[in-house]
Amino acid sequence: MPHTGVAGALSAAGADRADGADIAQGLTTAQAQEALRSHGFNDIVAPTASGWKVVARDTARDPMLWFLAFTSGLFALLGQYTESLTLLLALAPLLGMDAWLHRRTSASSAALAGRLASSARVLRDGQWQDIAARELVPGDLVEVAPGGYFPADGLLVGGHGLQVDESTLTGESLPVPKRALDTEAPATEHQVPELQRGRAGTRLLTGQARLRIVDTGGDTRYGAIARSATEGSHAATPLQRAIGQLVLVLLGVALLMCAALAAIRLWHGHGWIDALLSAVTLAVAAIPEEFPVVYTGFLGVGVFRLARKKALVRRAVAVENIGRVSCIVSDKTGTITAGTLVLAHRAPAEGLDEDTVLQSATFAARPDSGDPLDQALHGAAGPLPPATRLAEFPFTEARRRETAVLRLADGTTTAFTKGAPETVMALCALTEAEHAAWTERIEAYARSGHKVIACARRALPAGAAPDTEAAEGFSLVGLLAFEDPVRDGVREAIADCVAAGMRVIMVTGDHPSTAEAIAREIGLGGGQPRVIVLAPGDDAAAALRAHGGVHVVARATPAQKLALVQALQADGELVAVTGDGVNDVPALRLADIGVAMGERGTRSAREVAPVVLLDDNFRTIVHAVGEGRQLFQNLRLAFAYLLLVHLPLVAAAAAVPLMGLPLLLLPIHIVWLELVIHPTALLAFQGLPAAGPLAPVQHHHRRARFFSAGAWGAIVLIGGLVSVAVVGSYLHALGADRQVEHARAMALGVLLAASAGFTTGLAGLRRASPRWLVAGTLLSLGLLVQVPAASAWLGLRPLHPADWGLVGLAFVLTAVAGRAQAASMRGP
Repeated sequence: MPHTGVAGALSAAGADRADGADIAQGLTTAQAQEALRSHGFNDIVAPTASGWKVVARDTARDPMLWFLAFTSGLFALLGQYTESLTLLLALAPLLGMDAWLHRRTSASSAALAGRLASSARVLRDGQWQDIAARELVPGDLVEVAPGGYFPADGLLVGGHGLQVDESTLTGESLPVPKRALDTEAPATEHQVPELQRGRAGTRLLTGQARLRIVDTGGDTRYGAIARSATEGSHAATPLQRAIGQLVLVLLGVALLMCAALAAIRLWHGHGWIDALLSAVTLAVAAIPEEFPVVYTGFLGVGVFRLARKKALVRRAVAVENIGRVSCIVSDKTGTITAGTLVLAHRAPAEGLDEDTVLQSATFAARPDSGDPLDQALHGAAGPLPPATRLAEFPFTEARRRETAVLRLADGTTTAFTKGAPETVMALCALTEAEHAAWTERIEAYARSGHKVIACARRALPAGAAPDTEAAEGFSLVGLLAFEDPVRDGVREAIADCVAAGMRVIMVTGDHPSTAEAIAREIGLGGGQPRVIVLAPGDDAAAALRAHGGVHVVARATPAQKLALVQALQADGELVAVTGDGVNDVPALRLADIGVAMGERGTRSAREVAPVVLLDDNFRTIVHAVGEGRQLFQNLRLAFAYLLLVHLPLVAAAAAVPLMGLPLLLLPIHIVWLELVIHPTALLAFQGLPAAGPLAPVQHHHRRARFFSAGAWGAIVLIGGLVSVAVVGSYLHALGADRQVEHARAMALGVLLAASAGFTTGLAGLRRASPRWLVAGTLLSLGLLVQVPAASAWLGLRPLHPADWGLVGLAFVLTAVAGRAQAASMRGP
């Protein structure tokens, strides 16, 4: 190949990049070392630090862990070992989660880098040699064999019949033809068209390519995508921030109440020991350590429950957001479709059968080809009749066909060709009517989203082995139409999404006609989908507003997919994005919920997405939404229970001593209450079944929050009324003769009955765990209060029948209130 034009393009890439190197020459060792110092290693992302020291450093930044550790130590010094152990146990899942998140981030970075070639064949000092791919520099000349990955971005300067799988970068499902630079190469590197470039992370299917490296590592297109996947990976999720804010508010209130209580007890003349005991007892009751414990527990249960539905939850935010999704942005290849070419239709010429068409096309296809179309042909045709291959003329972009000359078993020599229909038909003697009929059939296949090829054959003289490819005299055998089939259940899943109030938009790099055909098949837009194509620089938000009701975005680039997600979020949508390739990583990260494919998806997509579909079935998204809604609802019910129980517990524990009366609760009573509250919050609300089928979403909130203003008002009102009941029962039982043991037993009875009632109302008694927990709470109350030895050890006195009547009434009323609270909290 002449060097004119090519050298100009390489020189224009910059003296610091390609050094103006001649097409046939590589770099010297000295030039490579100088370029390595200037540009660094060909690493997609900088190596991620790992090890226990890094994990410990990141974990030490969490103030909640420091608070729990300090409080645990303080309680241990005061002899409150049960409370100390509870806080230490709460540290374990939090520490484990920090370590897991760090490991996941490291694995994600490794997965992104892993899609680059690990080694490369490079021309250095005039000799071809194999080196580590990370040592490549701009200006290097490398060879890429069929099936190999391009190790960096560069210009194709050699090779014939090149076809590349670029699906991980562009979403294009079919092989992309490429050709080397020629004498008409542009004057600058930036003017070189994409079909003359090789990109890092893409795979060469056919031909042997020579690539002049222009960009390496983070400067490649793949590197830009990889950076978006690793930036901000330690940011707190909305759910974590909401929990943190709730805990901080409750913690601040608790500390203020403890300080006020200690000061007032001192002012009442009770002494330092009484003041300290009052404050510590209130602190144990008021410190909200249950919230992070329940949060981590529900996260583990959520992962298990959704995994049984074939959806793996990898980040806590998915528990909350997946149930509130209002829009799903899905790629086509590998998600809605199977991501493979399948022979769908055979159209033989008159007098021939379908098997002849398939066999003729398969004879022209090389059996060792990496082209998915060739593989589909051989897979559909099965074993071919014995034949001797005499000559081959591989597919090129200029010829747009592939020809093979074979000696068949009967001794005849035949040339078989396949390729673009218009190219193959030009080799055949067709009448105008025949040409028009075939063209109409070809256009019909193309409109329905099929890839169409034609095949033809020509008899040659016996024993002929031509050096040149015949350009005429062929007889048309027929057409073959291939499709990327839609996955089973996708049409039904999309109907379910629409019925549930979720918008579905398909985003693909494919041609608009192909995308429209698939959209019609799966029922988008009621079978009449609106398809748009965004030109470079188009405003995605403006395009959505201008067209309204968009169902398909075709010829989309990763940047446009990202802009589409941003535009939808700006309009108030909560967006789920599905994807399986590296090109989907930025959108998966930005989305409210990223949903990666577990079987066909790249590891980088799976690692960065908070949800992974283990079966790659679009229908699983619908199941995951239903489970996600119920899972977050269960978490909210558990938090509502904690608030409803803690409000009267803290209010009563503070109000009684503030009135100058003997302490309502002793430390041993707090231990008893915590042994009831902790397992109830953790176990009673996990696994509650969904109330019914997936219901339409009535409203969405971009800011994560646990309770609406109305729900908060109901919690405060109910908690306040129970607080009055607990304090009132204490004062009633205390009486004029100051029966403190009786008063404490009465107040504890009402409080524990309220706990059991709230559990009954919020969780119901349909499952075994709430039933056992309610029964255990009431049984412990009966035994520890009514058995004299136990009540004496706890500083209590057995209750009278009338007292038990009031306790029973408290249980019934709180069960009714809990049921009303649960009903008001239904819905995403």
